This record gives sequence, C-alpha cells and structure tokens, in this order.
Amino acid sequence: MNELDNRVVLITGAKGGLGTAVTQAFLAAGAMVAGSSKSIRDSDFSSPRFAAIPADLTVAESARQLVDAAMRRFPRIDALIHVMGGFAGGAPIPETGDETWDLMMNLNLRAAFNVLRAVIPQMRQAGRGRIVAISSRQAVEPAANLSAYNTSKAALVALIRTAALENADAGITANTILPGTMNTEANRKANPDADPSKWVQTEHVARIAAFLVSDAGAEITGAAIPVYGQSV
Repeated sequence: MNELDNRVVLITGAKGGLGTAVTQAFLAAGAMVAGSSKSIRDSDFSSPRFAAIPADLTVAESARQLVDAAMRRFPRIDALIHVMGGFAGGAPIPETGDETWDLMMNLNLRAAFNVLRAVIPQMRQAGRGRIVAISSRQAVEPAANLSAYNTSKAALVALIRTAALENADAGITANTILPGTMNTEANRKANPDADPSKWVQTEHVARIAAFLVSDAGAEITGAAIPVYGQSV
C-alpha cells in the first residue's frame, strides 16, 4: 500500500519544471491528482488517477471553477499543492515598471489568494486538509534587482502562515517550501556555465511536499521550510 493511497490532491502549476516532478511524486505515492495549469491535458501524465483541469488562477472565478471541477471529478480535496508562480525582474526598484510588479503580484500572490479562497471552505467542511505552497529562498533572503519577485514570494509566506493560523481549529495544516535555485530546464538555459548538480533537485522538493501531506507531516503547520541544496 502506498503512503498516499486514496488521497485527493489538487496541484496547481502541475505541468512545468517543478510541477511535473510534484505531480509525478504524488501519483507514484498513490494519490489521485487533479492537476491544473493554463494549458494541460489528461495525456500529459499517463495515470488513470490523473485529471487535467485547465485554469487561470489569477482570475478569481477561474479558481472557483477549478475547485468545483475537482470536486465533481473526485469526492473531495484532501490537499492543495500550490506550485504555480513566475519569475521576472532584473532591475533596481526605481527602474522596475508597473508591468513587472503587477505580473509578479498576480502570478505569485493573487493566484494563491484566489485558490485558497476557493479550497479552504471545502476543507473546513470536511474537517481536515493540507495546504503546501512553493515560495522561494528570496522570500526570506531577498536578492538585489528582484524587488517584485522578492516581495510577492514573501507575501505568499505570510498568506500561508495566516491560513495556518485561521484554520488550525479545523484540522487544516498550511506550510510553505522555500527552494533555492532549482535544477530546471529554464534555469539551466539561463545559467549555462553553472553546475546544476549543486542546485536544488525538483524531485527533492516534491518529496518534501508529499511528506507534508502524509500522516508523518500532520503536526507541521505554519512552517516555511528552507531547501537550499549545496548553495548555502
């Protein structure tokens, strides 16, 4: 018997550098997965326990429709793994435009806010739930010239911590994972001279998310877990 047999997990950003690893890890652990991205199909993952539900989580109504669709496909939502996010920046604060600021707030904060508003009532009604969001090392150790990204990821940590405080009475845990630079195709292309073996491996982040959803992670809530690889 697998550790997460019969758990229903909603994964946002399910198809991507990290999202694919997270989705594969939960399927391998026996979970039933509702996977969402702006563009995603059932055939993206070869498992009868996977259902693709496209959604744009920067739009509140789309987030509500995602949760409704997941509830129609599966009997409940036991866990939310919020992987969706984005990266932009590269300029000092005075040179950071509204477009970059708004993009980071929408992708890294508003999307999380929208999906939490949609999924928490379902979890509270069930009397249990697990929420895991992927933030970033920059949330607690900001890097220069990334003001919008740093701020959006720090706000995500505060949002998930608030969810933990508000929902402990209902048996719901909420935690963030703070990865350093991850070994993804996009990062390898952006840093061709780096050694990706020293970066955070996506499958390791996926395993931590699965642990937080497992019975062994039941007493962890309100945490922001650093995962920095060899770049400490």
